Amino acid sequence: MKQKLSVTIDEEKVLLIENILKKGYFRSKSHIIEFALNKFLEGVSGK
Repeated sequence: MKQKLSVTIDEEKVLLIENILKKGYFRSKSHIIEFALNKFLEGVSGK
């Protein structure tokens, strides 16, 4: 089950996320952030 969160992100990063979204690799901003978070968590957990 997914849970809705609220986060605050620098405007510069939001613009980068929007540019990535325009390229069509991801479905939404949430998809991009979830993908990036998964990669980060894999790195810090040593998987």
